[in-house]
Amino acid sequence: MLLSLVLHTYSMRYVLPAAVMMGTAPTYMLAWGAWRLLSALLPARLYHQVDDRLYTLYQSMVLFFFENYTGVQIILYGDLPKTKENVVYISNHQCTVDWIIADMLAIRQNALGHVRYVLKDGLKWLPLYGWYFYQHGGVYVKRSAKFDEKKMRNNLQAQAKAETPMYLVIFPEGTRYNPELPKVIAASQSYADKEELSVLNHVLTPRVKATHIAVDSLKDYLDAVYDVTVAYEGTVDLKGQRKVAPSMTDFLCKECPRIHIHVDRIDVKDIPKEQMYMRRWLHERFEIKDQLLMEFYDAKDSKRRNKFPGRCVHSKLSLKKTLPSLLFLTGLTASMLLTESGRKLYVKTWIYGTLFGWLWVSILV
Repeated sequence: MLLSLVLHTYSMRYVLPAAVMMGTAPTYMLAWGAWRLLSALLPARLYHQVDDRLYTLYQSMVLFFFENYTGVQIILYGDLPKTKENVVYISNHQCTVDWIIADMLAIRQNALGHVRYVLKDGLKWLPLYGWYFYQHGGVYVKRSAKFDEKKMRNNLQAQAKAETPMYLVIFPEGTRYNPELPKVIAASQSYADKEELSVLNHVLTPRVKATHIAVDSLKDYLDAVYDVTVAYEGTVDLKGQRKVAPSMTDFLCKECPRIHIHVDRIDVKDIPKEQMYMRRWLHERFEIKDQLLMEFYDAKDSKRRNKFPGRCVHSKLSLKKTLPSLLFLTGLTASMLLTESGRKLYVKTWIYGTLFGWLWVSILV
């Protein structure tokens, strides 16, 4: 009985963070919506400046839970610049926490508000968030033959024209690498073999289209591409086999002690322009990722496992960057919920904001 209670309490550690992050969403959307209306006749550049500050506010609160609350250790390798710049960020993809990793790096460059995502089309139906991600500069894409190249290109070029700071996150594999889905891994390896590309074991074969359109559309605006490789410590079973990376729920239950993040900064002028050459270049970048992850998981010398080669830095995020956002948003939400009119507005924001967002994305996205 006692053991069951302990295990239940342990598994519920994600409830408070989830409640706060979801619970403050209507408050945030009301603040953003007010600014969107006020800025309707203002230059797009001014709208994005304030929107980026609002986004920083919310995502700083998110990082309070994913870093300060969990106590996870962030270990950085490679060459992450200390200053912000316009970049395309490409990474291996294993779980939903990968989205948060981009925030973790961006906040260390004071560029958190500049993070924008290339997202699977189905995510546009997320209540409140789906619509907002598009408004913040995110790009929704469909797979394979349904991919709308022109729409993505126009979206990115419009943002560059408005001088919108760009930290564009792309996962070129298109779906997550999951050791429990061997058919997906086998299909990816079969595709690589068919296309006469090297077969990869710890990542899926990357698809070049979104990366090429992003780099090509922003070629005169970008400074670099960040090639990011992520490994979650504790994702190996007793037999030495790789396990599924932690979900957001698992992560908030503090089941990941350390995250290892390797960053290669590649100047945009060193990246091939033509799609056929970029395809080869991108695959070579994923070969490097595969080697890094092979070293991390499979090195024969146990002392070399659970880390990437080279010098590393343990990077701790200060509470000064996250706690004020948490206190501000929770305080604002609590004050709204203390009054009857505030509670009604809160509920209506969830309901009508979601419905309006769905209508918006169904027509325009």
